[in-house]
Amino acid sequence: MLVNREFWAGKRVLLTGHTGFKGSWLALWLTELEAVVTGISLEPNSTPNLFSQLDLAQRLEQHHIADINNSQALNEIVFKCQPQMVFHLAAQPLVGHSYQDPLGTWATNVMGSLNLLEALKPLQHPCAVVMVTTDKVYENQEWIYGYRENDRLGGHDPYSASKAAAELAIASWRSSFCGSDSHQTPYLAIATARAGNVIGGGDWAEDRIVPDAMRALSKNQPIIVRNPNATRPWQHVLEPLSGYMLLAEALTTKQINGGAFNFGPQQESNRSVQELIEESIKYWPGEWQVQTNSDAVHEAGRLHLQIDKAHQQLKWKPIWGFKTTIEQTVNWYQALNNGGNAMELCLADLKKYSNN
Repeated sequence: MLVNREFWAGKRVLLTGHTGFKGSWLALWLTELEAVVTGISLEPNSTPNLFSQLDLAQRLEQHHIADINNSQALNEIVFKCQPQMVFHLAAQPLVGHSYQDPLGTWATNVMGSLNLLEALKPLQHPCAVVMVTTDKVYENQEWIYGYRENDRLGGHDPYSASKAAAELAIASWRSSFCGSDSHQTPYLAIATARAGNVIGGGDWAEDRIVPDAMRALSKNQPIIVRNPNATRPWQHVLEPLSGYMLLAEALTTKQINGGAFNFGPQQESNRSVQELIEESIKYWPGEWQVQTNSDAVHEAGRLHLQIDKAHQQLKWKPIWGFKTTIEQTVNWYQALNNGGNAMELCLADLKKYSNN
């Protein structure tokens, strides 16, 4: 594993969205690496939730419940934290909810990101900033091949469009305010990260195929599938998180200056939802059926990512293939359902992944 423990030990890290699924996993990993972590997030939005299951508030240097749309709160937290690294994961992350609250989705995903950059601008020391977006930032052409970082951005639904807009806003902010002129800062190195469809133990969000499936299996109910033929770049949550950390390391050591990076799985993990479900019930037997609901919101049919840039510039590559990813994920939920401990299960996954 290329993540450098010596590099991270003692580093002051600001993590937004630390109470979410990916944020909780990243907070756990960073604290295991002995980083000094400050978290900013809303309260966890599900019960149960991984943040509480892992009791992560006790592991952090600072734990702030705050909205990234509140620029004053952000300014105060950044000033107190004085971060050397920033991971921006806070977002409205659900396609379905973006139809219910499009303006809130745009406000959080675009203006919230800019609020953070404005809060970081007064820093007087080097700071690496990884702004996390999504694979859905690309104007979807339903291509059979993967999108590269320089492909056209777009988005049909409010979530995808808001994340594409965030990419444009972040790039504009970096071009305008990073540099040596009087209105600029020389201290921030900013990159964006676009991950695939992230799965793994501890995701309890509504309207996501894996947690919905795990809830159904735990109740001996059939799994309801909206679009069995849709293909996605499925990857375990630890895969993009390792990429984010390598990206932050490269920004800090000036191996790269910024830009956008895809973190997706190998080609063989671009599978249909039906394949995902049928692989899952090999480890936790159950049944599934297609939802017959003509009112379902628009979703892309095919999403793939090209990841050669991350491999060439960061020496990053995915470790777990499709079957291992599904096995690790389903076994986590099944073990928890059978009385297992969430912290022990997460640490076991982290140890197995790090030892590859």
